[in-house]
Amino acid sequence: MGKYLALIKFSHTIFAMPFAITGFFMAVANKGFGNETLKILGLIVLCMVFARNAAMAFNRLVDRHIDALNPRTKSREIPDQIIKPTAAWFFVIINAILFTLTTLFINRLTFFLAPLALFVIMGYSYTKRFTFLSHFVLGLSLALAPLGAFIAVSGTITATPVFLSLAVMMWVAGFDIIYALQDMDFDIKHKLQSIPAHVGHKKAKLGAVLTHFASTVFVVLTGLSYDAGALFWIGATVFIFLLSYQHLITYKYGLSKINRTFFVFNGIASFLFASFISADLLVA
Repeated sequence: MGKYLALIKFSHTIFAMPFAITGFFMAVANKGFGNETLKILGLIVLCMVFARNAAMAFNRLVDRHIDALNPRTKSREIPDQIIKPTAAWFFVIINAILFTLTTLFINRLTFFLAPLALFVIMGYSYTKRFTFLSHFVLGLSLALAPLGAFIAVSGTITATPVFLSLAVMMWVAGFDIIYALQDMDFDIKHKLQSIPAHVGHKKAKLGAVLTHFASTVFVVLTGLSYDAGALFWIGATVFIFLLSYQHLITYKYGLSKINRTFFVFNGIASFLFASFISADLLVA
């Protein structure tokens, strides 16, 4: 089991799961608690786990030959033959089926949208072959978490979860641009698409700043769309500060601190902001 948790980087669930919970509370704030509310929350968590398992394992499968060439990734589970491709395919298929079946117990709209969600989160794996905008497709993949959770509870779509999803999309795209800086030379050599490979190191860092500025705008729009209280704005301030601080670290230390920037600061940003939004919704 441990090798599969490593394959899918299960610890990275902290990036999307808090926002899925936030989408849940947004819907509950509008609709109110019902007899099946906690049941739906459990189903949302299961959907998140199954969908992410399928997407991450699929990404590792699609990229296994590329990963084998990259010194940074050649020790991953499939290139290093810790997990065989056949076993990984089985893992992907089982989790995709479990995700789809779980949506069937939520509501009709969620079930009908399940194939589209799988198409986006798994289709991302191919985007680096043909577009440098792949960072934004990855962002969209994680942005489906709050919107999907909102739909699971309410069966509808409103402006507030859409703004939050756009904030998540730009947040993820921004830090993925930063993360891609360490593979810029490899991507250029092997004709893979990324913003750093397309525009160079300096412009890519500026692009990440602008993308995170867009995330900040959507954060503000999220709060304004539902007349948020003090807890939301405290969380938003912390989130924006952490976005800014990781850029300062990147500019000061270059790529030497990138793993800490990527994992620690973005994980903390996700957890704290989602917690403050959820608390604000609960006390409203």
